[in-house]
Amino acid sequence: MIEAKLNDTGASLLYGQVGGGPGSFIGPVHRAAIAMNNQAKLVAGSFSDIPSETVQVAKDLGVDADRAYADFHDMAVKEGARTEGRIDFVIITVPNHLHFAVAKAFLEQGINVVCEKPMAFTEEEATQLVARAGVHKVEFMVTYTYTGYPMVREARDLVRTGALGTLRVVAAEYPQDWLADPIERSGSNRQAVWRTDPKYAGVSCCVGDIGTHLENLVHFITGLEIDKLAASLETFVEGRPLDDNAYMLLKYKGGASGNYWSSQVAIGKENGLRIRVYGTDGAIEWEQENPNVLRFQKKGAPLQLLTRGSGYLSAAAGHFTRLPAGHPEGYFEAFANLYKSFCNVLTAEKQGRTPDPLDVFPTVVDGARGTKFVFDCVKSSKEGAAWVDASFDI
Repeated sequence: MIEAKLNDTGASLLYGQVGGGPGSFIGPVHRAAIAMNNQAKLVAGSFSDIPSETVQVAKDLGVDADRAYADFHDMAVKEGARTEGRIDFVIITVPNHLHFAVAKAFLEQGINVVCEKPMAFTEEEATQLVARAGVHKVEFMVTYTYTGYPMVREARDLVRTGALGTLRVVAAEYPQDWLADPIERSGSNRQAVWRTDPKYAGVSCCVGDIGTHLENLVHFITGLEIDKLAASLETFVEGRPLDDNAYMLLKYKGGASGNYWSSQVAIGKENGLRIRVYGTDGAIEWEQENPNVLRFQKKGAPLQLLTRGSGYLSAAAGHFTRLPAGHPEGYFEAFANLYKSFCNVLTAEKQGRTPDPLDVFPTVVDGARGTKFVFDCVKSSKEGAAWVDASFDI
């Protein structure tokens, strides 16, 4: 197995994984992203709720049989008790309803956590995770993947250094079409099954799965805090219990306005994440399907197409650039960039050094902000798309 060979490294950090077994899309992505940096080695896991699957995945990935656990509770306790070879962090790639329980189990052992989004099933769970991460003094990263792209970092730098002036309008969208048909027409796709089931996905499918990326990406780039929002969550596929399309209007603290659209029934759209930010002095536009280019328009000046890997970009973009200009970087590299920063911070802390300020990643607080956003959207929609207080204070 390729992954087993990738794990045969001299990496200084050790990690475990909960989830990511057969049928998982995101679990293998995490492992591949970590392997790209050669900073951490997979040594433990509870990869499936079916013990035989966990055993087989562990064998395929070169994980010792005595560290292939039947359940995450046992894994957390035994890994936490190790005096040698203890994991430095765990990655959580299970359905949404288990995020809190798994994170809590490892936080209580003082083990650093990486968790998929949305971070928690309820706002109360999110608040508890923020508190527990603080009490146990651990690092907690939420993998909002798109913050790892170099040109997103350049966009953030342009906004934060005032190149756009005072921000006025944000427009962001994330259309897909993979849930355009009923589940029975989607084959045996485990992702489609659990993401549309409230027992596993929570109160929202479309907003919880991809709308939360919009909230995080806008906040990451602009720093804007939502004051209030009005949302309309819709379900177009008959019999589906959760939303598959959503519109959101937003007012930010300070006076800027925003509008988001997320959809999983937009035929012809594969992964059409796009963000546009307009200020008094300029504007930027970035598309995930063309991630190596950032459109930058300065008022009264020609349009600039800024490209990844170019010498004129900021240190923030350069810190996450892996290949020379003209060699495309994409999703796996963005994921790997998040892990690069996370592992850099863990290593610095272990060595008693101050982490590099460029090593920024979405934290447990960002995860809590995203969880609240989902619930605010659901609340507004249930009230007929009424404006609701969406301010975040934690």
